[in-house]
Amino acid sequence: MKKTFLGYKRADGTVGTRNHVLILSSVVCASHVAKRISEEMQGTVALVHEHGCAQNGEDKEQTKRVLVGIGKNPNVYAVLVVGLGCETISADEIAEGISESGKPLKTLIIQESGGTLESISKGAKIAREMVDYASRLKREEISLDSLILATQCGGSDAGSGISANPASGYACDLLVKEGGTVILAETTEMIGAEHLLAERAVNDEVAKQILWFVQRVEDSAKSIGVDIRLANPAPGNIKGGITTLEEKSLGAVAKAGTTTINEAVEYGAKITKKGLVIMDSPGQDTSSVAAELASGAQIVTFTTGRGSPTGSPIAPVIKIATNSLMYSRMFDNMDINAGTIIDGTETLEEVGNRIFEEIIEVASGKLTKSEILGHREISIDRLNPFF
Repeated sequence: MKKTFLGYKRADGTVGTRNHVLILSSVVCASHVAKRISEEMQGTVALVHEHGCAQNGEDKEQTKRVLVGIGKNPNVYAVLVVGLGCETISADEIAEGISESGKPLKTLIIQESGGTLESISKGAKIAREMVDYASRLKREEISLDSLILATQCGGSDAGSGISANPASGYACDLLVKEGGTVILAETTEMIGAEHLLAERAVNDEVAKQILWFVQRVEDSAKSIGVDIRLANPAPGNIKGGITTLEEKSLGAVAKAGTTTINEAVEYGAKITKKGLVIMDSPGQDTSSVAAELASGAQIVTFTTGRGSPTGSPIAPVIKIATNSLMYSRMFDNMDINAGTIIDGTETLEEVGNRIFEEIIEVASGKLTKSEILGHREISIDRLNPFF
């Protein structure tokens, strides 16, 4: 019997696990107003970032793609785009892209609305009406083939590759079996394991794309005289017992399971295939998750050995501890303890099943620890940070 979850149906056929009204700043200059509007109105979340102006070429297009993608995410019921009025990526551009989803959408331009105080007042009135309509929606029973799961690992340790990551992978395999989609990102944490991923590609084209993603990030680092191994593994990874980048990568890729890789996409690009998908992204947690949300992920599993509290603005993040000591120490932040595998009190399969059931419960509305604590961190990767 196929498993289901309770979600919110959207006009474009997608399904949300949450029902947010999003206050989205188009540019860093609009961040304060966007945050203040959200603070005034319960039922909203603000998405603020440090970009949107003085960007050009592919770098500009990437930021725009991520902002539009997050606005279109199924977890968002309606969007108020707040712009300044003279930025490179205009509020109207972002709104035009989001409009394809058919969701309620408004723009607010600070320079045209009388400045900060007037803009906050006008924005709060728009947001109140959006929240009113959002609150009337009911969850419906949906098959798991509507779910897109983002996977992430941060603060890895020696236990990551033998407990939380393979247990997460087991849950991912179960989701794919149900017709769902899983995203494996963090290209820098595929280095040394890329050939193993390529062997699992559905065809030569996907295999070549996986290898190209890894080659590109290594070439990019070398082009500016940087040794990527001085930053990865990070100091915390090394203290946790990881010795090499290859060791870290072998553990990291396990978190998305063992199924065939059906597609490889650029940072924040639209996913067109079901099953397991590779996405090019940095290893930095918040910017990697941002891209996965932009591609439509409605839920995130996040394995951690050293302990990471970060969440996201629009999607629930399930924190999975690799060891029991850290789970106890950071109990307020951790949702699942996979350290029981190392302790010998549970099998990998038992923990994997627990993670799978947790995914279904959270997708149906159960709050994660990061949501309860108000963790909404996010960042967007830059291609050309100097122009």
